[in-house]
Amino acid sequence: MESDRHISNGRIQGVRTSVDIARDLPYNRTSLAGSKRNHGQISPIRYRTANESVIADRTAPAPRNDSHRPSLEPQQSRHLKASEIKTTSTAGSQALLPSEYSQRKSLASTPGPLQNSLLSLSHPSYGLPQSLLGNFASLGINSLYPWQSSCLLGRGLLTGEKNLVYTAPTGGGKSLVADVLMLKRIIEEPPKKAILILPYVALVQEKLTWLRKATEGVIKLIDNTNGSQAHASRWRKVGDKGSIRVVGFFGGSKARVTWADVDIAVCTIEKANSLVNSAIEECTIDQLGVVVLDELHMLDDANRGYLMEIMTTKLLSLEQRVQIVGMSATLSNTELLAQWLDAKFYQSKYRPIPLEEYLVYDNSIYPAATSSTFLRTASQLNASSIASGLEQCRAILPSKNSKLKSPVINAVVALASETVKAGYGVLVFCSSRAGCETDAVLISEVMSGYEEISPELVSRRKDVICDLQSTSVGLDNGLERTILRGVAFHHAGLTIEEREIVARAYDKGIIKVIVATCSLAAGINIPARRVILHGARMGRDLVGPAMLRQMRGRAGRKGKDEVGESYVCCQKSDLEAVAELLEAEIPPVESCLTPGKRGIKRALLEVIATRLATSADGVNDYVKRTLLYSSVDHNTLQQLVESTIKDLLGTSLITLDFSGMYEATLLGQAIVASSFTPEDGIFIYEEIRRALRAFVMDGEMHIFYMFTPVNSSGLGEINWQNFRKEMENLDESGLRVLSYVGINPSLVNKMANSSATLKETTLEEITTARIYRRFYAALQLRDLSNEVSIHAIARKYAIARGTVQTLAQTCHGFAAGMIKFCQHMGWGMLAAVLEHMSDRLQAEAKADLLDLAQITFVKSSTARVFWENGFKSVRQVAEAEAKDLVPILLLAQPRKLRLEGDDVEMLKRKVMAKAEVIVLSAARLWERQTLVEIED
Repeated sequence: MESDRHISNGRIQGVRTSVDIARDLPYNRTSLAGSKRNHGQISPIRYRTANESVIADRTAPAPRNDSHRPSLEPQQSRHLKASEIKTTSTAGSQALLPSEYSQRKSLASTPGPLQNSLLSLSHPSYGLPQSLLGNFASLGINSLYPWQSSCLLGRGLLTGEKNLVYTAPTGGGKSLVADVLMLKRIIEEPPKKAILILPYVALVQEKLTWLRKATEGVIKLIDNTNGSQAHASRWRKVGDKGSIRVVGFFGGSKARVTWADVDIAVCTIEKANSLVNSAIEECTIDQLGVVVLDELHMLDDANRGYLMEIMTTKLLSLEQRVQIVGMSATLSNTELLAQWLDAKFYQSKYRPIPLEEYLVYDNSIYPAATSSTFLRTASQLNASSIASGLEQCRAILPSKNSKLKSPVINAVVALASETVKAGYGVLVFCSSRAGCETDAVLISEVMSGYEEISPELVSRRKDVICDLQSTSVGLDNGLERTILRGVAFHHAGLTIEEREIVARAYDKGIIKVIVATCSLAAGINIPARRVILHGARMGRDLVGPAMLRQMRGRAGRKGKDEVGESYVCCQKSDLEAVAELLEAEIPPVESCLTPGKRGIKRALLEVIATRLATSADGVNDYVKRTLLYSSVDHNTLQQLVESTIKDLLGTSLITLDFSGMYEATLLGQAIVASSFTPEDGIFIYEEIRRALRAFVMDGEMHIFYMFTPVNSSGLGEINWQNFRKEMENLDESGLRVLSYVGINPSLVNKMANSSATLKETTLEEITTARIYRRFYAALQLRDLSNEVSIHAIARKYAIARGTVQTLAQTCHGFAAGMIKFCQHMGWGMLAAVLEHMSDRLQAEAKADLLDLAQITFVKSSTARVFWENGFKSVRQVAEAEAKDLVPILLLAQPRKLRLEGDDVEMLKRKVMAKAEVIVLSAARLWERQTLVEIED
C-alpha cells in the first residue's frame, strides 16, 4: 500500500508548515522578498469572519481547557452594582444624605511668571537656549515653582561649582531642577558628559524617552579647545555634530556604544558604577561633568544601595570636580547627606496639588488631615466601641452582593466607581498580583457598558485591545475582560510591552482605573485624582513609611486636578499598625557598607583595581570619603578595613609588594571589569575552571547554565515536578551537564515526590541550592533561545510572562559580565561562545535568525515565520512594501481575534502601522550595515 506521505514538487505531502499555510490563505502567496510591486498588484487581504475556522498554524499556543477565542464584542455578564456613598448631614448627626462627588474648589494659585519674572525659564539668570525652552514648552513645562527657582539660583549650582542635595514631595517638580542643571552643563561645556542614575529599568526607559524629546534639535556650544570631538563613532552622521546623544544603559538593553559616543547616559545603578569604573581605567573620567542621583534614598537599599555609595565615593575621590546632584521625596537626613557630598541642601514641602487623606473602615470614611489625627482615628476605631467624639464624613452602604460582602472590597469598588463616574482617574494599590487581577475584574463589573459610553471611547478601547493582541505574547484573558470597561491591572507578571500599553492608555484617559502592586509607586510615574490603598501590605508585610508616602503621593495630577485624594481601606486587625506607619518618621538613610554587609569588600577591591588607591594611606583616604565614615566608630571602621584587606589578599584578589603598594590580580581585575561582587566572582571562577576541564560542547545546556545568574534571589522557586520532567527529556549531552555541574537526579526525584524544599542554612546547602536554581532557570533560557514563545514558557513552568522576560533581561546583563570576565582572564574561545549564545537569547531564536531578529518587532517565532515565507535577511525586509508583511504578521500572532465590521479595519490599520515600523527599522539597519562595509 502506497504511503500517505510522499514528496511532490519539493513538498512533503501530509506535513503542513507555515509556508504551506501561507500558500493556502487568500492573500498573495508568492515570496515577495527582494522585489517591490505596486499596490494594485497585491491580492486584497481577507480576514476571517466569525463563522470561519481557525488555521492551526505553528505559532498558535497549545490548547487550554479554559481557552476561548477573544472577541472585541461586549461580553454578556451579570452587571454588578457599586454601593452608594452617602454624606453625613451635620456634625453630631448620623443621618445620611446623597453624596455628590465634586471637587471644583477655590484654591490659592501658585505664583507665576507674571508675578515673578524669575519663575520664567526664559529668564537670563538660567541661560537656557531657545531650542531647549521650546522643547520644554512642548512637554508642558513653561515656568518654575518658586521653590525650584530658589533652589536653582543657589550660588555655584548653575555654574557647576557646587553639589546639591534636595528633597520635595512626589509630584512637587523635583526632576526639573536636576534636568536644568544637567542640560545646562552639557550644552555649555561640550567636552563634558552626564550620567543620570535611576533605580529601575522602567524609570530609565521613561526618562530616556523624555530626555530625547527635551534635547531634540538642541545644539551644544562649539568646542574649540581641543580635539575631543574630532573622533566620531561610525553611527554618528555628519548632521549630528553638536547634537546631544542620549543613551540608555540597563540590563537587557541593546546599546553597544562606548563612553566616547555618549553625551548623557541614563543608567541603572549597576550600569552607572560600571561606566565610572571603565572611564577611570581608560583615563577618560575627566570628560564627566555632572552625575544626577535620582531616588537618593536608595543608598539605604540592602541589595543595591552600597553600589551607589561606592560609585559616589569614587567621584568624590577624583582630582577633578564632578558636580553631584542628589534628590528624593523620602529623605529625613538631608543635611547629613549634603555634608557627605560637600553639597548645598534644599528642603521643600510644596505640592502643586493639595492632598486630602482619608481612612476607610467598616464602610465608613473618616478624614485624616494629619498623621496624628489618623492615629487618633484608628485608635478610637480599634477600641471596643467607637468613641462618641469621632464622626464619619461619609458612609458606604453595605452591598447585598456576595462578591462585595467584605467591607474593604466594597469600599475599594465603590470609591473607584464614584471617581470614574465623575470623570477622573483612579489608581488602586493591592498587595499581590492575584489581588490586582481580582480587584480589576470586580471594578470592571460595576463600570458602564457599551451602551453608556461614547462610540469614540469604545473605539479607542478596542484600539488598546488590538495593541495588546499585536504583542509577542498576545492578548491576556484578564485584560481582555476589563479594558473594554476602562479598567486594567499593572504588575511585574505582565511583559514590558503590556505594561507600557496599559500605562499609555491610562495617561490618555482611555483607561480610567489601574489596579497595581505597591512596587508601581516607585517604578513608574502614573498619577491619579484618587489613590485607593486596598490595605497597606506588600505580600504579607506592611509597606515601609517611604513606600507608603510614595503611594499616597501619586494622588493629584498637575494641570488636570484641583486636589488629590488618598484613601486607605483597612480591616480592623491592621488599623493601628497602619496608623502608626503613617505617624512614623521616614528612617534616616544609612550606609550599606556597615560591618556584617559585604559591600565594603567590593568597595576596596574596586578602588584598588581602578588605581584610585594603591596604598594603605590611599585606602584610608577613600574610606574617609564614604557615608559610612560619618556613621560608625572610627576604630571599629579601621579594624573592618584591615580585616577586609586581609581577606582580599587571602583570596588572591589583590597583592601587596615589598614597598607597601596594593595591586589587583588578574582575577581581581576581571571581577571588577565584569561588575561582579568578589564573592560571586570567586564562585564563577571556580565554576569556569571546573567547566574548562570537561566542557560539554555537543549541546547547549552547559552554555546556558554558565550565563544564568549566580544570585538565586531573582530566579524564582523550583517546580520539582517540572524539573524532573525536563530532566527526563534531556539528551545524552544534557545528562552529562547534570553530572558536571553537580545535579543529583535522585534528589530531584525525591523533591518531586514530596512537598519539601531545599535546606539553605549552611554555606554548603546555600551553594547546592544555587546550582539547582541556576539549572532550572537555564532550562527556561534554553527554550527561549529555541523560539519557544514567552507565553508558552510561562505556561510550561507555571510562572508569569513578565517573570520570563525579566529572567531573560537579567541573564543578558549577566552574560555581558561573563563575557568580559572571560576576556580579561584570557579565555577568548569561551567568551566567543558565550557571546554567540547571548545574541541568541537576545533574539529569542536560533542562529539562522540572528540577522532578522535585529529588526524591531521581529524576533522569536515571528522571525521564523518571516524566514519561512521568504524574508531571510535585513535587506529583503528593507526592500519590501509594508503591505506585503501584513499577512505574515497576522500568521505570527499567538492568538487570533474573531473580528467583524469596523474591527477588521481597525486591526488592519494596526498591523499595517507595525509593518511600516518593521520596514523602516530594517532600512536603517541595512543602511548601517552598508556603511560599515564601506568603511571597512
